[in-house]
Amino acid sequence: MSTPVDRHTLFEDAQALITGTLFISLGVALFKHAGLLTGGTAGLAFLLHYASGVSFGQLFFLINLPFYWLAWRRMGRAFTVKTFVAVALLSAFTELQPLVLGFGTLQPLYAAVMGGLLMGAGFLMLFRHQASLGGVGIVALVLQQERGWRAGKVQMAVDCAIVLGALFVVAPDRIAYSLVGAVALNLTLAVNHKPGRYVAM
Repeated sequence: MSTPVDRHTLFEDAQALITGTLFISLGVALFKHAGLLTGGTAGLAFLLHYASGVSFGQLFFLINLPFYWLAWRRMGRAFTVKTFVAVALLSAFTELQPLVLGFGTLQPLYAAVMGGLLMGAGFLMLFRHQASLGGVGIVALVLQQERGWRAGKVQMAVDCAIVLGALFVVAPDRIAYSLVGAVALNLTLAVNHKPGRYVAM
């Protein structure tokens, strides 16, 4: 006899989107201050931010716009709406963060590990409430649903490729630290986000 799926309430979804994006925004702040970057659409936003000076939040919101079509077709309306809200929240939090947060001393290795863990935990909250932060996260979840590929492993492969592609924008030592951050983030997902382990909707 199959176990009935427990559905999240609207309040549970809302707290997960807010808490998850707050965790991720803190990880982004650590990465930005240490001059690091990550993968996916966030990685592209970091690269453009470092190259152009345009704020991360604005770039992240704009880069994700094309991916909502794929989300709507493959993941459904609820997932797309939650993802749009999560992207908007993260963009807003990163824009407002300098008003409430600053760093004196921040060692890059600590920023990489702690930032990666915070972002991984935030992504896990979003994934378990049928949301993502767009871009690669959408593609990873589609592949997990359709082919059984673990979302964490898919995202790890793409993230490492993007970080390595940043050699012409970021100093080599920051690339190395960024790779450590990518591993910390994606190991969190690979270990904790396995198909069938968490069945709430």
